[in-house]
Amino acid sequence: MRTYIAAATSLDGFIARENGALDWTDIPGQAAEDHGRDRMEAATDAYLIGRGSFETLMELYGWPYAKPVWVMSRSLSPDDVPRALRDKVVMTGGSPAEVIGQMRAAGFARVNIGGAELCHSFLREGLVNEIVIHRLPVLIGSGMPLFGSLNGDLPLKHVETRAFPSGIVTSTYELALDRTADRT
Repeated sequence: MRTYIAAATSLDGFIARENGALDWTDIPGQAAEDHGRDRMEAATDAYLIGRGSFETLMELYGWPYAKPVWVMSRSLSPDDVPRALRDKVVMTGGSPAEVIGQMRAAGFARVNIGGAELCHSFLREGLVNEIVIHRLPVLIGSGMPLFGSLNGDLPLKHVETRAFPSGIVTSTYELALDRTADRT
C-alpha cells in the first residue's frame, strides 16, 4: 500500500489558520487551472484524517469526500459520527503502523493522509511514500504548520514542480530512502 500527503500550504508553510479556517486558500484564477487534484483523487482509494481535521471539517465546511474516510482518534467513537456519514466514515485507533495494517487489510492500495498532527506522526514513523505540496501565493503569518519535528532528516527525491499563472506552485517528492517498503 502507498501513502501520500497532499496539502495546500501558504508560502510560509501553514495548512490552516490557528482555528482551522482555510479562507486564505481562495486564490484568483486557480479554479481554471489543473493542479493535478482530479488525477490524484481518481488514484486515491481512501483518506485517513485525524480527529482535529474531522471536527474542523464538520464544524466549518461540511463533508467534502466522496471516497471512504478513516478517522484516527483515541477519543472519538463510531457514535460520534453523524448518522448521515456512518456508511462513509470509519473511526479507528491504534498506532500509525496498526492503522496502515487495518487499511491494507481492507483492500486499500493508495491512501491520502491529511491533517497536521497525523502527517507529523506518519512522517516520524516512516509511513509516507510521497508528498505533494501546493504552495499558494499568500503569507498568513501564523497557523498550523504542515511539518513538525521529526526523528531525523528525511531525504526526499524531487519528482516534479509545476508553476501556474495564479502563482500556485505544486511540487511532488518521494522519500529518497524507501523506509516504508516493508511497512506499507
